[in-house]
Amino acid sequence: MTDIIASPSVRALAREKGIDLEELARDLQRKNIVRDDLENGTPAATRSPAGDTSYWQVDHARYGQVTEQPTSRFAQVTAANLAAAQAHIPAVTHHDRADINAIEDWRQQLKPEAKARGVKLTALAFHVVALARCLEEFPRFNASLSEDGKTLFLKEYVHIGIAVDTPHGLMVPVIRDAHLKGLWQIAEEIADLAARAQDRKISGEEMGGASMTITNLGGIGGVGFTPIVNPPEVAILGLTPPETVPVWDGETFQPVPRVPLDLSYDHRVINGADAARFSARYCALLADPRRLVI
Repeated sequence: MTDIIASPSVRALAREKGIDLEELARDLQRKNIVRDDLENGTPAATRSPAGDTSYWQVDHARYGQVTEQPTSRFAQVTAANLAAAQAHIPAVTHHDRADINAIEDWRQQLKPEAKARGVKLTALAFHVVALARCLEEFPRFNASLSEDGKTLFLKEYVHIGIAVDTPHGLMVPVIRDAHLKGLWQIAEEIADLAARAQDRKISGEEMGGASMTITNLGGIGGVGFTPIVNPPEVAILGLTPPETVPVWDGETFQPVPRVPLDLSYDHRVINGADAARFSARYCALLADPRRLVI
């Protein structure tokens, strides 16, 4: 890479620090180099804010009463992973809404069977089935990018991560081979994994290797958000509570329940058109549940 874009002052500083601009540009995967990229010899895109103590080393007690609360090791690891993901992944979020009228009708019809089976059939189970189908049909979403960005690993398995809010932090247990499992088995696994996550009985092996993660705020609130991609995955699907919206049927407006979808993806692997097609297919599967079982 010879066409580096850098001001004379930046080039002079690079010579002073002994930094090879071409090598730095390759590491950053961009041609434009600015002064911040040279600070402390560490690229700005990868440097932690903790490197500059002026951001963090503040005597908060000077301004009023405070209480110190140490963060758990689990929370520290999670925070580090999220910060790294936010710093390294050029993420974009695609927003959509899916008609869930047919899903809710079907779920109501299945309530007696669910009771007989002793299974709580939530809408999340349908989302897992739909996502598993989409990951089979859109292999770039079921992939991981190597650290150097030179190799894309396309997975032949479909494992779905389920983000669970617990008192001790966010946990993401994984449903293995979701594309090979039926609705009832997935519903049972969701309930089991969520319950054990609350009790901190999920092993490390049960939280690794997901193809993609679903983070569901449906039971809490909101109208949309921007979920952070969970590396080494390249996409994540966020759900918020369903809303009833007026939809024109050709003659009049009809109330239709729709669930907001927030699909964040790594733009190095997935383009906007890919995300739009993925989302459209996902919405089509939810709108006609028969597609989920055919």
